Amino acid sequence: MKIFNTMTRYKEDFKSITEGHVKMYACGPTVYNYFHLGNARPFVTFDTLRRYLEYIGYEVEFCQNFTDIDDKMINRANEEGVTVEEIADRYIKEYYVDADGLNVKRPTYQPRATKSIDAIVDLVSTLMDKGYAYVIEGDGVYYDVTKFKDYGKLSHYKLEDLVAGGGERKASYEGKKNPGDFAIWKFKKEGEPFWPSPWGDGRPGWHIECSAMNKQYLGDTIDIHGGGQDLIFPHHENEIAQSEAANGCCFANYWVHNAFVNVDGEKMSKSLGNFFTIRDIAEHFPYAVIRFFILSGHYRMPINFSDTLLKSAQNGLERIATCADTAKLTLEKKTLDASKIDSEADEALKKSVENAHTSFVNHMDDDLNTADAITDIFNLVKDINVAVKNLNVSEETLKKAYDMLVELTDVLGIDLDYAKDDIPEEVMKLVNERVEAKKNKDFATADALRNKVTELGYAIKDTPNGPQVSKI
Repeated sequence: MKIFNTMTRYKEDFKSITEGHVKMYACGPTVYNYFHLGNARPFVTFDTLRRYLEYIGYEVEFCQNFTDIDDKMINRANEEGVTVEEIADRYIKEYYVDADGLNVKRPTYQPRATKSIDAIVDLVSTLMDKGYAYVIEGDGVYYDVTKFKDYGKLSHYKLEDLVAGGGERKASYEGKKNPGDFAIWKFKKEGEPFWPSPWGDGRPGWHIECSAMNKQYLGDTIDIHGGGQDLIFPHHENEIAQSEAANGCCFANYWVHNAFVNVDGEKMSKSLGNFFTIRDIAEHFPYAVIRFFILSGHYRMPINFSDTLLKSAQNGLERIATCADTAKLTLEKKTLDASKIDSEADEALKKSVENAHTSFVNHMDDDLNTADAITDIFNLVKDINVAVKNLNVSEETLKKAYDMLVELTDVLGIDLDYAKDDIPEEVMKLVNERVEAKKNKDFATADALRNKVTELGYAIKDTPNGPQVSKI
């Protein structure tokens, strides 16, 4: 497998530190609100990378954190008159609603920063002892970026260009040795949560949290570190500086970053106010469609958000799900007749299954090219549909084709049963009543029942294997 490494700016052959085992870290959400589509893209991307690595035989140890203490969380808590912990608990719970809806597997470890304070204090202590950090009285402990000779190697920025600072910015640079220095421990202020440390009560800086949790759960050197491209600088650059200075070794062998989700040509973000939460989108489109939409573009290319593009993704996913349903029903109802098998058609479907698998793996091996991997799935769908329409292949061959379709979509985390879960009981009751009416040749009642289903926002498609229901 080849992965594009942000550090080298090349696609590189992936080789894990330990054969057959991968240690991967991806930055998680700051839990002060529902997460938006821009946040969802890395969650889905790195879940898919994990799934594919597992599919090709790796055991994956995956850590994704929760940032549950920072300025945004403190501000939100103060606005609502509650504690920061209450805000964190609420939105971690809501995170799982949306992440589970998107079929994101639970990471091996999902630590909260506030539960890793000891590890954070230990890391800050090491940086102080090694001379990489210093104290600004009344402010906090800062990392001296000039002490780390490779600072800027990920973002390819030069220190002299970093006049805007390294992320934990102050109104002025009073007390800082360099404009790019950043806080790794912030001394307590009135009304803020704090923890004890050798330098004074306070709370961790954002960057130190991930370095500490990475070390605590995965060790000094990991295989893959991922996140959105907006994290390259300052967050990931600062993680490297902290971790490599403290541990004296390479922090991560591969750096993987997904591109932005854009709205009208601008990055979707809370700060720009042009974001759409997954919860809002899920009121109009199933979660499975949102995941499919995200995977329909290559992770390193920007994707544009619009209702039209989501509707197109929904149509595509429905085509795949309908194919799977029809093939499954054909097999369950024993519709195929062994006496009508066309050997050429049977061989062609076998070949299609083989080609789909080979091409899918080739595309996923090429820097997680999910866009072309989905095209491979559509090609298989086309050939399965032809076979089911003509009913001229063996049950064994159709079963292999169906199983391959399920296998490949599962690698992408695509739930082909998503539509069934979304259809209300009231609608299914009408659909079943219509089936009985048609059996009794009561076509007027059947038509009336179809109209009721349509009024409720659902469509019925009659097939040789029974009615299929979908949202309009």
